Amino acid sequence: MLDGLGVVAISIFGIQLKTEGSLRMAVPGIPTQSVFNKCLQRYIGALGARVICDNIPGLVSRQRQLCQRYPDIMRSVGEGAREWIRECQHQFRHHRWNCTTLDRDHTVFGRVMLRSSREAAFVYAISSAGVVHAITRACSQGELSVCSCDPYTRGRHHDQRGDFDWGGCSDNIHYGVRFAKAFVDAKEKRLKDARALMNLHNNRCGRTAVRRFLKLECKCHGVSGSCTLRTCWRALSDFRRTGDYLRRRYDGAVQVMATQDGANFTAARQGYRRATRTDLVYFDNSPDYCVLDKAAGSLGTAGRVCSKTSKGTDGCEIMCCGRGYDTTRVTRVTQCECKFHWCCAVRCKECRNTVDVHTCKAPKKAEWLDQT
Repeated sequence: MLDGLGVVAISIFGIQLKTEGSLRMAVPGIPTQSVFNKCLQRYIGALGARVICDNIPGLVSRQRQLCQRYPDIMRSVGEGAREWIRECQHQFRHHRWNCTTLDRDHTVFGRVMLRSSREAAFVYAISSAGVVHAITRACSQGELSVCSCDPYTRGRHHDQRGDFDWGGCSDNIHYGVRFAKAFVDAKEKRLKDARALMNLHNNRCGRTAVRRFLKLECKCHGVSGSCTLRTCWRALSDFRRTGDYLRRRYDGAVQVMATQDGANFTAARQGYRRATRTDLVYFDNSPDYCVLDKAAGSLGTAGRVCSKTSKGTDGCEIMCCGRGYDTTRVTRVTQCECKFHWCCAVRCKECRNTVDVHTCKAPKKAEWLDQT
């Protein structure tokens, strides 16, 4: 179900030539954007956008058309993928499911996305948001030939502080949202089933989340810094604000079921609240992610670092699912007592600090396994 989403993550995939000559997408980690751009430019120059786009797994026809027509935007899509995966991993760093990416899997997260769970809802929303954020930023920074600053912010306007003139370069959120919708939603619009309806809803939540955090930045003009005249423009907020917001939406996600005609949602059970346009929605309960379960896409928590004292989700009791933890004494070397020396260097000492690191125990083998 995540093929359409997986291809959004172009920049985390090294585009590599197989020995048979076809292209595949692998996940050797998250390379730097400069490495990815050089790689992509080299292959596009040698093979052409059509060959590249035709050999990316998971693209539907409409996505291939957009890829071939706008290869420069695909670089921004890739940059957005790196950004949203990094943000997903930040938001869930202290949880059993920590947004781990899988090597050699163009769906990025593997089978965990087959379940219509809260986690799938969050991933679809944050990925859509990441694409909007990256394309919008690329437009305003002059990196794309098809778009630039927001053409609609012109003339005079007013806010709580009074009148101001639109000026500068407002971030072109309109283009970012429009392209992200066309590209990311293309697969779901073709399928027309309950899961596609869920994905489209969560994609829209991600796009609107970026728009929610547009901020107004202004520059004052006047004698001695007085603000008799203001020139203002709209700017994207840091993507962390979008990530924090969508994480709260994840915590309050609404379990739903599709209506009989498949055109909308209804509450999963009597007494559950109805979902609004800003809610993330899901169908299926999540696994507990305690143990390795390839069928469910769970990697388990064996070996995960936990906090001995925390009562939260990063605490050993919750993270380790009651299995207990191992403690290892580790010596860490850090820079300390840094001083500035004229001119112009900062010199630091090396400090050694011995700490206890707690990691979750692996689950014990079931008794029947010992009897076979």
